[in-house]
Amino acid sequence: MRKRLFFFVVLGCFLISLTGCAGVSTKEDQAEQKPLQSQVLLKFTDLPVPLGFKSLLDESYSFESAGMRVGILKYQGKATLDQVVGFYKEQMPMYNWALLNSVEYGDSMMNFEREGESCIVVLSPKGGNITISMSLGPKAQLSAAKKAKRPVK
Repeated sequence: MRKRLFFFVVLGCFLISLTGCAGVSTKEDQAEQKPLQSQVLLKFTDLPVPLGFKSLLDESYSFESAGMRVGILKYQGKATLDQVVGFYKEQMPMYNWALLNSVEYGDSMMNFEREGESCIVVLSPKGGNITISMSLGPKAQLSAAKKAKRPVK
């Protein structure tokens, strides 16, 4: 009697586990359908990160002092490359970043700037993940010779 009960319990668990997976959509299917949203907690409040992307703390660095900010921030998550490119082209202007240029072939790179700062966003697809690398720093100051527009002798 105990062997029979054990057999039916094991058989029941097996059947439940088989039927529980039918009709489940994958995360990739869901990611392709919706535009990405921004996370709430950010290292720098004016550098948006798509919702669901995790910080790669071991590969990130940031420093802020006396109005100067420097950092390399890395994140990883699941989305299509087009979604993440679209996210940054839409979100960065909301934080007063102007897109200077972009290169979209394999890895995608976008250069943004605003008064006194520049930010380079590199998107690297690998498998089903996208790695975001944001490099933030002060804009280069023009030298006196370039400001005067005359050659230095």
